Amino acid sequence: MLQIGCHLSSSKGYQAMGKAALSINANTFQFFTRNPRGAKAKEIIPADVEKYHTLADSNGISRLLAHAPYTLNAAAKDPSLREFAKNTMADDLVRMEFTPGNCYNFHPGSHVGQGADMGIQLISDMLNDILTPHQTTTVLLETMAGKGTEVGRNFQELKEIIDRVELQDKIGVCMDTCHIWDGGYDIVNHLDEVITEFDNIIGLHRLKAIHLNDSMNPLGAHKDRHAKIGEGHIGLDALVRVINHPALRNLPFYLETPNELDGYAKEIALLKEHYK
Repeated sequence: MLQIGCHLSSSKGYQAMGKAALSINANTFQFFTRNPRGAKAKEIIPADVEKYHTLADSNGISRLLAHAPYTLNAAAKDPSLREFAKNTMADDLVRMEFTPGNCYNFHPGSHVGQGADMGIQLISDMLNDILTPHQTTTVLLETMAGKGTEVGRNFQELKEIIDRVELQDKIGVCMDTCHIWDGGYDIVNHLDEVITEFDNIIGLHRLKAIHLNDSMNPLGAHKDRHAKIGEGHIGLDALVRVINHPALRNLPFYLETPNELDGYAKEIALLKEHYK
């Protein structure tokens, strides 16, 4: 069975997200832990979470992916910004235990002129400060498109962060198809080679989730602009090969395409139709 969902608003709570997912025939979903452009987090209501668990258990919703706000930058030059990132992520990981055993995805950060090596060290330092042995959540580094001074523009940079993390069983990767395409990985013509390279550098056992997006940009543009499935430079045929690839097909896929719920429903139906 294809595990597929989209990004849903968390403003009305977990049960509402579960119902929204079911309304578009999704069996998983992604959500922001708090305001994506700010810092405020919505209060978690235990009764709402309990209703969500009942709904999810009876309808086969699983493998949720929480997304950190865009405001976090663990590689910032300003120590106060790094402290904000650390405190916010640590709080998010506590909140994640209301829905144990899932994943939490974040953009590694931007080194803002300090250099990638310094950025990598700062990110891994933060992870070592906040990851705990008892947490049930796996934290995922997202593959990035390489715009500006982003860290994580290639598999090697992600590996260098992971290698410095002490609690190795708490760390993984979320691969974004738009990002790696914009970053120069040709998943249209050389998908097998890209997957082999990922396995050789990071290891496929680290790959826990995929953001399935088309791209408005040509290969290697380093711009990160998502397109609807089949309407970008990656194209439907290539993305169908992604969801059916033997190394990827059992992973959960999360759409971050520029859509409302009805658009996501159409994309989910389209991809299920092409899933073998």
